Amino acid sequence: MRLNRNSGLALALIAFGVMILLSKMGLHMGHIMSFLFPVALIGLGYVGLRNDRTIIGLILIAIGSLVLIVKLSGVIAILVAIGLIVYGISSLKRKSRAY
Repeated sequence: MRLNRNSGLALALIAFGVMILLSKMGLHMGHIMSFLFPVALIGLGYVGLRNDRTIIGLILIAIGSLVLIVKLSGVIAILVAIGLIVYGISSLKRKSRAY
């Protein structure tokens, strides 16, 4: 099998199709399946951009990105909390300068 520039897209479509079939057959992938639709929208938007369909591509990427951000909001909140904790600890360790 020779790999060309469309091989990555073909492999991604095959993987998405297998995951959908497994879900329909009763072998649920759990939380991973909920990320399939927004990732597919982003991928289709990218394909639209590559094929000079700029407006449709940008719309699909925007919708997919917004849905993905909503689905990842819990993870994003945890990362923000960790960042605030690290910043607070580094602020406490920093020596205050008295002039």
